[in-house]
Amino acid sequence: MPHLTFLGTGTSNGIPMIGCTCPVCRSSDPRDRRSRTSAVVRWDERTYLIDTATELRLQALATGLDAVDAVLMTHAHADHTGGFDDLRRFNELAQDRIPVYAGAATAEVLRERFAYAFTHEFPFFGGKPDLDLFEVGGPFQTGPHTMVPIPVWHGRSMVQGYRFGDLAYVTDAKTIPDDSMALLQGVDTLVLNALRERPHPTHLSLDDALSIIEQLQPRQAFLIHMSHELSHERGSALLPPGVALAYDGLTIASAQAAEAQAPVGQHGDAGAS
Repeated sequence: MPHLTFLGTGTSNGIPMIGCTCPVCRSSDPRDRRSRTSAVVRWDERTYLIDTATELRLQALATGLDAVDAVLMTHAHADHTGGFDDLRRFNELAQDRIPVYAGAATAEVLRERFAYAFTHEFPFFGGKPDLDLFEVGGPFQTGPHTMVPIPVWHGRSMVQGYRFGDLAYVTDAKTIPDDSMALLQGVDTLVLNALRERPHPTHLSLDDALSIIEQLQPRQAFLIHMSHELSHERGSALLPPGVALAYDGLTIASAQAAEAQAPVGQHGDAGAS
């Protein structure tokens, strides 16, 4: 069953922000150093990358990520696609093409922005990304696993979260429609964005996220996509039991994965008991 490693947990500017001298950007707590939001799910013998954040190369090196069986894109904003070209190294390592799954609107942008990645131009792997793009609007199969897209609204843009068995990952949401809340029912482990304490027009605030968690009642929840307005120490003090701020490099396990005693990542683990 699935384990998830947070490759990055920060908002679009990353933390520390360029030119900022606020306490969080100057913090000595390593959990306050947040690269752009991305994650990797290891499920049985398969490895699924969620988004290609701007720092993907550095995130992969930091966590020992050296194989990707499929990429699941949430949306096409730059902080979630900036490392797209780094997928070519995973092609080279696997000596094969890699499938990419995305909603229709995201797939359209990817085809335009990264057209070269979907061609068969070179007779070798590693010179560019070599990817097969699949549009998904409902549950789909990749390898032995069924993935369930979770559509959410990010302002006026549609973003897709994903459910992996009893683990769900939702980022950049502001509104979760009723149909998507139904898809999240019964989830054991929920990953959800929470930008800051203050309300924001296109992202869940901390209170917004906690309200959704209260409705869904997962066994454990982890918050991501946080800005420099929320330090790890202060944010953690505001959370109820069973909810935690994620940080770059953290690995978590769902209940079924914990029971199976599957291996966890290099930078710590949670939910393993």
